[in-house]
Amino acid sequence: MACLLETPIRMSVLSEVTASSRHYVDRLFDPDPQKVLQGVIDMKNAVIGNNKQKANLIVLGAVPRLLYLLQQETSSTELKTECAVVLGSLAMGTENNVKSLLDCHIIPALLQGLLSPDLKFIEACLRCLRTIFTSPVTPEELLYTDATVIPHLMALLSRSRYTQEYICQIFSHCCKGPDHQTILFNHGAVQNIAHLLTSVSYKVRMQALKCFSVLAFENPQVSMTLVNVLVDGELLPQIFVKMLQRDKPIEMQLTSAKCLTYMCRAGAIRTDDNCIVLKTLPCLVRMCSKERLLEERVEGAETLAYLIEPDVELQRIASITDHLIAMLADYFKYPSSVSAITDIKRLDHDLKHAHELRQAAFKLYASLGANDEDIRKKIIDTENMMDRIVTGLSESSVKVRLAAVRCLHSLSRSVQQLRTSFQDHAVWKPLMKVLQNAPDEILVVASSMLCNLLLEFSPSKEPILESGAVELLCGLTQSENPALRVNGIWALMNMAFQAEQKIKADILRSLSTEQLFRLLSDSDLNVLMKTLGLLRNLLSTRPHIDKIMSTHGKQIMQAVTLILEGEHNIEVKEQTLCILANIADGTTAKELIMTNDDILQKIKYYMGHSHVKLQLAAMFCISNLVWNEEEGMNENLLA
Repeated sequence: MACLLETPIRMSVLSEVTASSRHYVDRLFDPDPQKVLQGVIDMKNAVIGNNKQKANLIVLGAVPRLLYLLQQETSSTELKTECAVVLGSLAMGTENNVKSLLDCHIIPALLQGLLSPDLKFIEACLRCLRTIFTSPVTPEELLYTDATVIPHLMALLSRSRYTQEYICQIFSHCCKGPDHQTILFNHGAVQNIAHLLTSVSYKVRMQALKCFSVLAFENPQVSMTLVNVLVDGELLPQIFVKMLQRDKPIEMQLTSAKCLTYMCRAGAIRTDDNCIVLKTLPCLVRMCSKERLLEERVEGAETLAYLIEPDVELQRIASITDHLIAMLADYFKYPSSVSAITDIKRLDHDLKHAHELRQAAFKLYASLGANDEDIRKKIIDTENMMDRIVTGLSESSVKVRLAAVRCLHSLSRSVQQLRTSFQDHAVWKPLMKVLQNAPDEILVVASSMLCNLLLEFSPSKEPILESGAVELLCGLTQSENPALRVNGIWALMNMAFQAEQKIKADILRSLSTEQLFRLLSDSDLNVLMKTLGLLRNLLSTRPHIDKIMSTHGKQIMQAVTLILEGEHNIEVKEQTLCILANIADGTTAKELIMTNDDILQKIKYYMGHSHVKLQLAAMFCISNLVWNEEEGMNENLLA
């Protein structure tokens, strides 16, 4: 089995590698087992902390030989263990090292080693597996390929504190999404890991805690189970609360807060429970303090944003806790010119990751301002906030841009701010730039915000229309992404509300009747409802109704008929009848109904419908049909 480097090596470099490292590999092939063992031990000592030596040995083919010795039945347990240790050391080098090890199928070999009765060898294999699985280049699925692996790892949890630490760490890194959560849950992860929270080893407690945080994330089944688990007579939430007290290490406080946050969001703990209001929320606010390390501030703000996102009361409590809104403003000033960081490596790290602070601040501001008008005002009044958001819209990091757009979208729910701050800073300009060329995840939020900016009372509506928004939004309605289709048609609906005839004509021309009717048969209910809303807004004001129906009447009547005959819910049919009522309000347009017996019969049918909304909408149609501006009531309908 050969392991190849990803990039070719020049002959001069290879000669140098051969001269300095070849003897280590040669000794692995010695016929004397004792010399082989000593060679592996010497190799172990040579690679510790030496990435160049690790790369050299991988190039020279040490990995296949080490794996061969590790799997040979004739190899002594001591030799196998030392081989696993060396392989673990090689894995602790660069990502390319890990890729080389994966190419040599190291994971199946190490998993096979876990079947050994020898504890030291098992621990060495697990330590190496832990290093490999925690590397970003290792696919998590490799842990789940063989269905016997997870139950065997569960069984090994009881062997030693090292097996507990390594296995929990593997689980927490390889649990990505509901499928993995279900596999681990079904194999007894909760029961097998819960008692580890009271281990004498801090590392074991910490890894067990991390396991529970990934298991509970967006998982009601796991969260509901965790709430009722007893460990030494104490419920798990009570243990988590003890772990987030101020005297505990920051890492433990943060992870415990995440566990309680995820359980709360999954519905297992009430949002007004004391463990959330008095313990978890204040702990997360503490993590946002400028005394904390960058990664702690990021994790604290993002977890707090997730906790309070759906709950108005938590948003209000958070906004007045420890001057949080002002505290977050410091996230944009980091690192400052008078930074207290004296460690050059730490400063270099933080400079490279400062964008993560801005992203976290935008996320938390978005959650804080999701519902309450007073909180939104406080956020916008924070120093240079609108300028910072506008700057965030053009940052190179996609994640920062997305967070900035979400923050802006949250604040755009305020009528007052739409009329003042958003207009003062011409927010629509950078937003239109974002909409020109952005990934779908940003487009969805940005187009949703554009819907708010196009509301009738927004001063931004006029300049947005002049900047070519109609074509852009019509383009969105053709997206394969249902959320973009909804937002595109929703924004057009807002644009058409009480609009001039010219704007309505522009919308119909750019959208085309073909696309309009495709949207009316869209499988997504939201798309259909918003398209009906657009039609209703287009068909308002008598001259506009007559004009549009004179050019598109046949197609619109056909679409209305199909919807009223189709298997649609009450809301869809009510909207459709309201469109008919608008058509009936036209001077010449109403003739399209009066001369259509099929439509008249349908209106009659819905007048006698059991649902009152449909009765009222049908009556509205009749009312408009029988009324004539010049002659009063239409005698033809009064039989």
